[in-house]
Amino acid sequence: MVEIQRPSPTDLLTIGEVVARTGVAASALHFYERKGLIHPERSAGGTRLYPRHTERRIAIIQVAKRLGIPLSEVAEQFETLPRDRMPSLRDWNRLNERWRARLRARQLELERLQQEMTQCIGCGCVSLNACLVMNPGDQLAAEGHGARRLLPIEDEAPDVSGPGAPADAGTGSSA
Repeated sequence: MVEIQRPSPTDLLTIGEVVARTGVAASALHFYERKGLIHPERSAGGTRLYPRHTERRIAIIQVAKRLGIPLSEVAEQFETLPRDRMPSLRDWNRLNERWRARLRARQLELERLQQEMTQCIGCGCVSLNACLVMNPGDQLAAEGHGARRLLPIEDEAPDVSGPGAPADAGTGSSA
């Protein structure tokens, strides 16, 4: 009978194996290493060798990216995890609770913004003096009248009648 050896979380994988198993580019692995998110070992010849449990950290990084959690926060949370083993279910639950609260706060903020946009549609506040979305608290009023954050419409002719303009500019005459 042939015994099949199961992989161990401490088995070492080459960068090519990690790329193939996780779908993450080698350049991203190097970046994660520079950010202190993963910690490969080095062979005598200097080749990066990743403990198999690094795949779990990479999976957590990918989930965090999809959730919009900055890598700096991921690195901060990874500081609470052991470097020499796979994160446990308890470790994951701890991260999950922190990130769940953050995601809920973002969700509430997006819902609030959606309500403000719904209230804003058709309100006619071209000047944006009272717009809760573009000018909360009427912060732009100190800058004067009119829309302060809107870009000029490109098909309008520029105003050339200001200082330094030719005398006949904007008059339609060529004499």
